Amino acid sequence: MMCGFATFYDKHRIIAERMPQVLLRFMAIRKEDELKRSRRIAMVWVVISLAVAVFIGIVGRQLYPVEHLTKSSAESIFITLSTSSLPAILAGFVMAGILAATISSSDSYLLIAASAFAKNIYQGIGNKRASDKKVMTVSRITLLVLALIAILIALDEDSVIFQIVSFAWAGFGATFGPLMLFSLFWKRTTKAGAIAGMLGGGGMVFLWKLVISQLGGVFAIYELLPAFIFSSICIVVFSLLTKAPSKEIEEDFEAVRTGSLG
Repeated sequence: MMCGFATFYDKHRIIAERMPQVLLRFMAIRKEDELKRSRRIAMVWVVISLAVAVFIGIVGRQLYPVEHLTKSSAESIFITLSTSSLPAILAGFVMAGILAATISSSDSYLLIAASAFAKNIYQGIGNKRASDKKVMTVSRITLLVLALIAILIALDEDSVIFQIVSFAWAGFGATFGPLMLFSLFWKRTTKAGAIAGMLGGGGMVFLWKLVISQLGGVFAIYELLPAFIFSSICIVVFSLLTKAPSKEIEEDFEAVRTGSLG
């Protein structure tokens, strides 16, 4: 299973570094033989959905050239098109679809973030002897806190969803992307290097977005690129400065790489 996953990841590492929650779906696949079909279905759907999104924007600008001129307002063009071009009942179904898609995505992200904090940080680092009940409690509290933060952000009428999502993707990519790549292709990666890479990449996203990019010019690039590079450097430096992984781990790495793992 791990061999099949590694092969798939080698071919599609760009997607993996940006969408770890999608990557988990492939890790949980029932049979390796289904990877190729799943890959094709996923890529076809991505192409169709992104093409339709661009098409909606182009059509909306042509039909309403003097409306939705601000970035935050422009994100409502699909609602305007639906309510003005479709019968009331069909427009209602479209609005329900938007709400369903929003809820589907938001609950996944909330659950991922809450469980990651409760299991990996609280239990994994802070309180390793914590019971399942305590972990569940921490997970629920974390979920509520994150939901409240999301509500506060949503209350800002000038906030732009695209910019928020773009910033979130940068955080995902810079925090987990380099680590997953190095873990798969460099057996010298250590625990210290992994932690340094995640902290360095995540921190650089905020630093570049809020401070460095304000300088303008060449510094006004998407924060994912410099943060990804910085995270990679942290992984290499801290891995080389700490003790190499045990012989057993290196043997497992080679077994997965060569496909000899059962």
